[in-house]
Amino acid sequence: MTAEAATPLLDPEFLHKLEQLELVSRKIIVGRMKGERKSRRRGTSVEFAEHRPYAAGDDLRHIDWNAYGRLDRLFLKLFLEEEDLHVHTLVDSSLSMGFGEPSKLHYAKQVAAALAFVGLVNNDRIILEAFASRLQAGIPNIRGRSQMWRIVDYLERLQPSGESDLTAAARDFALRRGGKGVVVVISDFLDKHGYEDALRYLLARKMDVFVIHVLSREEVEPELVGDLRLVDCEDDEEADVTVSAPLLKRYKENLDAFVGGLRDYCTRRGITYVFTTNQYPFDKLVLNYLRERGLLK
Repeated sequence: MTAEAATPLLDPEFLHKLEQLELVSRKIIVGRMKGERKSRRRGTSVEFAEHRPYAAGDDLRHIDWNAYGRLDRLFLKLFLEEEDLHVHTLVDSSLSMGFGEPSKLHYAKQVAAALAFVGLVNNDRIILEAFASRLQAGIPNIRGRSQMWRIVDYLERLQPSGESDLTAAARDFALRRGGKGVVVVISDFLDKHGYEDALRYLLARKMDVFVIHVLSREEVEPELVGDLRLVDCEDDEEADVTVSAPLLKRYKENLDAFVGGLRDYCTRRGITYVFTTNQYPFDKLVLNYLRERGLLK
């Protein structure tokens, strides 16, 4: 058994800290059933919001008769609507995510498990799916902390496989998933198909989109020297290179351009972008950085 497989995704002390948090959407979320989250929409819950003058056709049950007795005018009571928040998490499980120590996939699993736990504790609707060349069958729609075992079981069985095609997976997602909500994509974005079309598919669903970009330490600071044959782990494409100081400098410039391009693309379109490596403690990412970036509070 590997060290990753032997280590629980979330330890009890960290779970206790997560219980104090909740997931956040910047948009008004319309759920399929009433939940525990207060919306700016007016509805029929028990939390009073304000009055407005009565108009013909309004529900007489919502008239404030006390106000009528004092003012001799009809006013309607308005309440804060309670709504479900639907939280979709898409985890990249392609072969490139198996790289690193711990692997990028293991890191992504930990973040996905933490977000799912926060949502389940707050009675949000949690949908968890993995993708490589296509969107894979996952956890379709669960609610309540008693369902956390399904999240952990699914993630622990998830192994890196296949080539990455985020565009095809995002297209599948856009066709299957309706309604508003939050979608979190956790990936290294090392995809020869690019990311632009994929993120457009997600934006077209009118959701709050969060991107968590995970790279390994070896990708950020490669320790390679000499004449090497590099083999793409996903499609077996080969490249013979001589690693030198100028080549490493050019590599880092290209990597910075790639990361900066993805960050700028997201920022211009209202997508929240978070960059991390597998060496940054995932608990700090969740408890501190994701709170700063507005996904949690």
